[in-house]
Amino acid sequence: MELRVLRYFLAVAQEESISGAAEYLHLTQPTLSRQLMDLEEELGKKLFIRGSRKVSLTEDGVLLRKRAGEIIELVEKTESEFWGTGEAVAGDICIGGGESDAMRLVARAARDLQRTFPNIRYHLFSGNAADVCERLDRGCLDFGILLEPGDLKRYDYIRLPVTDVWGVLLRKDHPLAAKERICPEDLLDQPLLLSRQSVGKDSLSAWFGQDYGSLNIAATYNLIYNASLMVEEGMGCALALDRLVNTTGDSQLCFRPLEPRLEVRLYVVWKKFQVFSKAAAKFLSALQEKAAGWEEDRRRMPVTEL
Repeated sequence: MELRVLRYFLAVAQEESISGAAEYLHLTQPTLSRQLMDLEEELGKKLFIRGSRKVSLTEDGVLLRKRAGEIIELVEKTESEFWGTGEAVAGDICIGGGESDAMRLVARAARDLQRTFPNIRYHLFSGNAADVCERLDRGCLDFGILLEPGDLKRYDYIRLPVTDVWGVLLRKDHPLAAKERICPEDLLDQPLLLSRQSVGKDSLSAWFGQDYGSLNIAATYNLIYNASLMVEEGMGCALALDRLVNTTGDSQLCFRPLEPRLEVRLYVVWKKFQVFSKAAAKFLSALQEKAAGWEEDRRRMPVTEL
């Protein structure tokens, strides 16, 4: 299979039309049709269902769309890495992670590095731990940001000197909003929205104790924004990490931390025996320096006696 033909295939899958894809690719329709037929013959599979108004994918076509996207992404990333192997430090850095305020530390390292090496480009991917690890293992990401208890044995990593705090996202007019902190017994009769990544995890189930199995889980979510809309509409309360949803000003929502306090540590991970591009190596060094400075600043802060 040629990369050129895979790009043709992906264009047709996106446009759902051979004529539309041909126009997008600046090809004649007969030329594109011939290329697609040759691809089907090469694979020995029918990839398209050609209807009167649009073209849709067969089951084999759906599989090829996924694999072709991965191949093209990896090729483009490899090309970018070789483009950045000259004297100048340039190229792409791909970073994946779940939603976390710890991304600020990563962003500050990238900002500082950008001042010295403006030709580095950053590509961010948001997803849960399974999504991030899959892309790391395929080589489509340089770095991933994982919340404990991630599968750290598979990767090299550094621990970030920050933690995220678990709590409850709820409407400001909810009865529990009057409490400063939320205890396990407060949530037993509440419809809850839980992160799919946290369902069944030891830290959260241990916090609830023996009552975890009797929770009223009304919904699960992947990323918090859509879950926050369901909370706004009265669907229930969402267990979430702090500082991910705006709860200030005119927001209908508020955040209350859990009691006992429940924190999670965060790690930046990469594949073992990873050979970094110059850009990725510079970024890792900048991140380690920023993390060390962050930790030193925290040690110097005066202790406030309560």
